[in-house]
Amino acid sequence: MKIESKLFSYMFPFFFLVFLVYGFWSDWEPAGSVTLLLTGLLVGMVGWYLAATARRMDERPEDDPFGEIEQGAGEQGVYAPWSWWPLAIAAGAAITFLGLAVGWWIFGIGAALSVIALVGWVFEFSRGQHAH
Repeated sequence: MKIESKLFSYMFPFFFLVFLVYGFWSDWEPAGSVTLLLTGLLVGMVGWYLAATARRMDERPEDDPFGEIEQGAGEQGVYAPWSWWPLAIAAGAAITFLGLAVGWWIFGIGAALSVIALVGWVFEFSRGQHAH
């Protein structure tokens, strides 16, 4: 994760510089200035998260400049191909975004559905035959 954290961390000063230049040239036009500032902050936040995660993890084969392809072989994580929860989360997100355009009452229904689906997906392996 070191390479990813460096990539995002190097983009933070770039977006901050672009924010300052754009702000001076446009006389601090609010939409573009705020967008560039928030983009820089988001990139900085992702870079900080990746750097913090890289400190807690063992080095990956991708981080080794002399690494071989064979070092990355094997299991990469847990994937449940039979799970229906991602479809429920997508439906909840679609209803939530529809609510932003149509009405707040639809937004509430979509948010509730999204939370229920997310909890179901997180605890999928905590019940039934797959319980740990």
